[in-house]
Amino acid sequence: MTFIDLTHYRCPLALVKLKMALKQLPDEGELKVSLADAGSRQDVPRYLVKAQWQFAEIQNDAQALVLSIKKGA
Repeated sequence: MTFIDLTHYRCPLALVKLKMALKQLPDEGELKVSLADAGSRQDVPRYLVKAQWQFAEIQNDAQALVLSIKKGA
């Protein structure tokens, strides 16, 4: 499992960095990502649904949104 902390980035840079990390993800791999920016908190899950990635919220509070991401079926 890989963890990337994108809490210091605002959208769209956080989304671009996430897309780059997802390209490197092996087929059976899992990526955990932490986001803080309000735009990223909306745009990243929307992108993951559109691109058919499987993901689950690990944490969603005032400090961060943490997602666990795997390749879709």
